Amino acid sequence: MTALSIFRLTLPVLFGYVPLGMAFGVLFTSQLDYSWWVAPVMGIVIFAGAGQILAVSLLAAKAELMAVFIAMLALNSRHVFYGLSLLGHFSGAGWRKLYLVFGLTDETYSLLTSRHRSSDREEEQRTDALITLFNQAYWVLGCGLGAWLGSTVKFDSTGIEFALVALFLVLAIEQYRAIRRQLPFWVGAAGAGLAVTLLPQAHQLIGAILVATLALLINYRLTTTRRLETGDRPHG
Repeated sequence: MTALSIFRLTLPVLFGYVPLGMAFGVLFTSQLDYSWWVAPVMGIVIFAGAGQILAVSLLAAKAELMAVFIAMLALNSRHVFYGLSLLGHFSGAGWRKLYLVFGLTDETYSLLTSRHRSSDREEEQRTDALITLFNQAYWVLGCGLGAWLGSTVKFDSTGIEFALVALFLVLAIEQYRAIRRQLPFWVGAAGAGLAVTLLPQAHQLIGAILVATLALLINYRLTTTRRLETGDRPHG
C-alpha cells in the first residue's frame, strides 16, 4: 500500500486520536507541573491512551511510581489476549517486530485484522508497521497540541473524551463488515454486561475481556471438534 492509501485507511483513527490526545494534553498540563512538551514525549515512549490518562491521575494524586506502573500494566494487559492472534502476521518481521508489538493498540489491531492482505508477507509487514506509525503520529500530535494549548489558552474541554467512544463505534462497524459474523459482538456485549453487573469498576474491563475470550475459545473448540467429527464420518 502507498502512504496515501495508508493515510486514508487510518483516517478514522486520526479523527479519534487527535481530539482524545488533545484532551490528554489539556489534562496533563492542568494536573501536573511539567513543561508542555513532556506530554508528546510521553505519547512517544508509552503510547497508551487510557494508560497515560490513568498515569496523570495517579501522579497528580502523589502515587508512588511502582503503583503507577502496576496500574498501567493491569489496564493494558488486555493487549495480551488479542495480540496473540497477530503472532503469525508478525512472524519474520525482523526489526519491525518490536515496534509492531510496542505500537499495538485497540484501534491499530482493528485496522490490521480487518484490511485485505496479499500473499507478499514482507510488503504486508511493512504496511502494518506504517499503519502503526501513522496511528502513533496522530496520537503524539494530539498530545502535543493539547498540552501546548492547555499551557497557553484556558478553555472548557468538557465532552471531548467522547471522541474515543465514537472511534470505537466506527471501528466495530468496520470489523463487522470485514468478518460478517455477529457472534463475537454478542459475546463481547454479554461479557461487558456481566462485568458491569458483577465486578467493581476497577476490574470491569479485564473481567469483560476474560469472559469474552473464554466464551470464544469454548466456541472455537466446540466448532473445531464438530467439524472433525463430521469429517471423520464415512461418506456414501
